[in-house]
Formats: sequence, C-alpha cells, structure tokens
Amino acid sequence: MKKNTIILKIIIFGIGLFVMALGVALSVKANLGVSPISCIPYVYCFKLPFTLGTLTIFFNLILILIQIGILRKNYRLLQLLQLPVVFAFGVFIDLALHLVSGLNVSNYYWQALWCLMSCVVIAFGVFLEVKAKLTYLPGEGLAMAISDTFNKEFGKAKIGVDSAMVLVGLISSFVFLKQLEGIREGTIVAAISVGFIAKYFHRRIHFFDSWLEPVVDISPNASELESTLKSNLVITISREYGSGGFEIGKQLAKKLGISFYDKEIIELTTKESGFTLDYIQQNEQKLAHSLLSELYEQNYAYVYEKQPPLDVLFLVQSKIIRDICSKESCVIVGRCANFILKHNPNCFSVFIHANKNYRKDKITHEYKIKSEVTDSELEKTDRERANYCLHYTGENWNNAKNYHLTIDRSSYDTDEVVEIITNLIKKQDVKYII
Repeated sequence: MKKNTIILKIIIFGIGLFVMALGVALSVKANLGVSPISCIPYVYCFKLPFTLGTLTIFFNLILILIQIGILRKNYRLLQLLQLPVVFAFGVFIDLALHLVSGLNVSNYYWQALWCLMSCVVIAFGVFLEVKAKLTYLPGEGLAMAISDTFNKEFGKAKIGVDSAMVLVGLISSFVFLKQLEGIREGTIVAAISVGFIAKYFHRRIHFFDSWLEPVVDISPNASELESTLKSNLVITISREYGSGGFEIGKQLAKKLGISFYDKEIIELTTKESGFTLDYIQQNEQKLAHSLLSELYEQNYAYVYEKQPPLDVLFLVQSKIIRDICSKESCVIVGRCANFILKHNPNCFSVFIHANKNYRKDKITHEYKIKSEVTDSELEKTDRERANYCLHYTGENWNNAKNYHLTIDRSSYDTDEVVEIITNLIKKQDVKYII
C-alpha cells in the first residue's frame, strides 16, 4: 500500500471519528436517549466526576480487555490500533460537546429533530470509518471476537452486544440514579437506524473508493469475452412454486444435449462457500421479510471484514453461475440466473407460471406433499422468491419485461413447452454451440 494512501486512510478515519463524536454530542443535547455504545458512559456521568469523553475512554478500554479475554492467543497485535482510536474518540466527544454547548432544544419537536440528525451524523461517521478500513471501535471489535470465537453470525453477535450494553445501562441507571437516564426512544431509533443509514451511504457514495482502493483491471480482454459469449447458450428458468419449472428445464436440457443445473448448484456452493448443505437448502432463493432482512443486515454496516451470510451465499452462487456459463452451454433453474447473466447476449430467459389449482394439484401428487397445499402457502413461497430477487437484483421477479418468454404452464404439457422454447431459441440471432 502506498504511503500516501495510508495517510489518506488515517485522515478519513480521523474525520469519521470526529463526525461520530459530533453525532454523540447531538444525541446528548436532544436528551431522548443516546446510542447503545454510549449509554453506559452517559449514565455514569451523573454519578462520577468525569466527562462523557473520559468515561467513554474507560468503558472502551474495558471492552478491549474483554476482547483479549475472549480471543486469548488469537488476539492480534494489530487490534491494539483500537487504543489510540479510543483515546481520540473520547477527546473528540468532549470537544464536540463543547462545540454544541450553545445549542438550545426547547421542546419535544426539536428534541426529535436533533435526535434524528444525530443518527444521520453518527451514520456518516461510521461510513467514513468503515471506508478507511483501518480498524473499528471496541464495541464492534467485541462483536467480532464473539463471532470468531464462538462461530456465531456477526449480526447476531452485534445485536447481543448492543442489547447487553442497553441492559447494563438500564440497571445502572435505576441502581445508582434511581431513575431512567440516557436510555429512551432515541436509543431504540439509533440502534435501528444508524447502521441502516450507513448502509445507504455505502450504496450511494462511491468517490472515496477511487482514492482509497485503486481499481486494477483484471477483466478478460474483448476478444476472449466475445469468444466465450458466442460459444455457450444459457437458458434460465424462473418459476412459480408448483409450476413445473424443474421438469421443463431438465427435459429441455436433454432435448438440446446440454447440461442441466438446479440442485447441482447447491453441491457446488457447499464446496466453495463453507456453508452446510442444510443452511443452503433452507436459505437460498428466498427472503421471508425484506424489511426485517434489511434491519438485520444493517449491523454489518459497522465493519468491513464481515458480510451478511445471505449476501455471501448470493455472491458465491453468482460466481458459480458465471463460471458454469463460461465453460459450457446449459439450462439453469432459479437463483436469479437471468439477472446475473443479463449482459450475456446468449442468455435466453423463461418464466413459468400457472393457476393455483394446477400448482396445488401438481405439488400434492407429483411433489409427494402429504398435507393439502393452501393458497397462502403458494403465495408465501412466491413472495419469498420475489423478495429475494428484489433484494439482490433490484428487479421484480414476476415482471414479464424481465424475460424473453413467459408461459402459462396450465395451458401446455411439458413437451409442448419444451418445443416452444426450442423453436424460439432457434430463431434468436446469436451464435452458439449446442
């Protein structure tokens, strides 16, 4: 890494720390509750003769000691970078409190406004800190230690750490102050929104990337890419639950003499991702609640070393799909393959749908489902697939504009559908090998 880049990272990280400290100061002035990481030092400000910045330093030093106790021999000396960060953060908090000391908050409306503003400011500070990729605050470091040591998802560890801080703050407040201080509705708002807003900044602000991470072009040259695209035909089959997309895809691949991929992608994913077979089967191609997923994934906006498991799963499967298509012609069922391969001119995408009675009958008699399938179960599965697609591609899964062909399976048998697709492919103005 170039010396200038390191200096720039340190500067951006330092700015991020100060911005976060300013956000903490604004939350204090709003007086609707501070963020989970600040609630314990804030409560003890009322009991001990120290400033909030000083108590923040003491508290974060304790968190570092807990990290060392959890990681033991796995604790890396590089993580001691948190020490100067802790001292700087504490100093910045006291400085920021001094800067906003003249801010008057006269009523609940202004309290709420400054509370929300503090969340945005803290989130921007988190964004800058993560962009710098130097280290992280001890709160996130503790969640990382728990995640790595006990093999827990970072998001769950982060929620656990934040919840523990709020609980200790609550107990301390009632035991030592005999009343609730520092933990109110603003604490909940901060816990939910800061990571979410930071994630938004990550998606929208990209000019730091060219400064901090120079891009190296490792893409294939034009002739290599053209050769690959002209040689391999890819047919993607997206389908409603119970519409028979699997059997159509398999018979189509057999007719054309090309490979077929559905469950095979799961096996390849287990080898490349480290996820268990059960985890992949339970989580791929579906997202039960898009909003809840977003709220959970916002916990990952605080660090650069961890990604949400479902994101990792999608990225691994996307790579597998691209690798397959670069090597051979094939039919791929599901997994948003049509969106992953949308820039491939030799990709022919099909969406299979059918009426509910057809689907329920097929599921009951051909999929060997013992209990009767209800309309709500069909809608639930389709909604999970649609949520998954929208979350990872930004596109509507069942929008006909996203496909070359949509077919109502209840109007045709398998052979007829395969014949329709085959005839349409032959009319496409592309060069491929079957």
